[in-house]
Amino acid sequence: MLSEVSITQLNAAPLVRIENLTLEFPAQSRKAGAVRAIDDISLDIAPGEIVGLVGESGSGKTTLGKTLLGMYPASAGHIWYKGADLAMDPAALKRHRRDLQLVFQDPLSSFNPRFRIGESVALPLRLHGICPGQAVEGEVGKLLERVGLSADHARRFPHELSGGQLQRVAIARVLGIRPKLIVADEAVSKLDISVRAQILNLLKAINRDVNVSLVFITHDLNVARFLCHRIAVMYFGRIVELGLTESIFSDPKHPYTQRLLEARHPRPMSAVVDDATGPALAGRGVELAGCNYRDRCPVRVSRCEVDRPGLEGPSHERRVACFNSEGDRGTGVPARAVVRL
Repeated sequence: MLSEVSITQLNAAPLVRIENLTLEFPAQSRKAGAVRAIDDISLDIAPGEIVGLVGESGSGKTTLGKTLLGMYPASAGHIWYKGADLAMDPAALKRHRRDLQLVFQDPLSSFNPRFRIGESVALPLRLHGICPGQAVEGEVGKLLERVGLSADHARRFPHELSGGQLQRVAIARVLGIRPKLIVADEAVSKLDISVRAQILNLLKAINRDVNVSLVFITHDLNVARFLCHRIAVMYFGRIVELGLTESIFSDPKHPYTQRLLEARHPRPMSAVVDDATGPALAGRGVELAGCNYRDRCPVRVSRCEVDRPGLEGPSHERRVACFNSEGDRGTGVPARAVVRL
């Protein structure tokens, strides 16, 4: 559970405010409609907070993270940062680019194989004028040591380092330009479990020491529980539940969140969550009325057929997009058979 100081931070002015953000990809054919990958998402990110984005593949986690950074242009909505709307003002996005950074899933592919490690870490320092030219080498050494490597690693090429070492370098490269927000996209999913724990501890220490905010994208709920202050559960391009991490795990309100938690152990995800619905339908341009989750929901009510639930709740403690989240779990209408395309 968060400390009192952290809860105070959550109730303060957000570092980034996402309002009604929507992203549609154009149709790939005349028969298919536009694919709405992000569907009217609103989310505040507090200074120094770690927000986890969780959900199955195709739920829109990575797309939301990339749209937040301007890698995808938003179709509608706003991303407020320091009074500027990054979603609608490309000049503002360029002006604040240094403050919003990304750590990729595959560290090897994020480095130029012809550059030594020191050159890759030094490049953003030079581009942003972080330190004088003669001081760059020393700053690179300090950054590498900050993430648990030695200054000698600066002389190596990317292929000479392990995956865990490369991810440390990727974090060092981002830290060098002193961002306010880091989006980490499945940053530990390609690492061995022991190395994964080391990188998670490193991210937690960095968050604590320099008060940088993190948006941590993961399909691993146990990783999210270890690292994140709050969790946003995504389904079909929308946030269906948002709350403090321990409250999500101890008392999940949305039926989709419950099924995700059930899928952690011992059954595989495919035994609990049917991939033929939701995101699969969205990928084919199918427009659904009512609640996006209704065909998979064991507690759906008649209202779910025509109305779409908003993300409702009194505070950061818990917000849920479900008409039946507080009702009797045994009175819902049985889920319909899923139409497979």
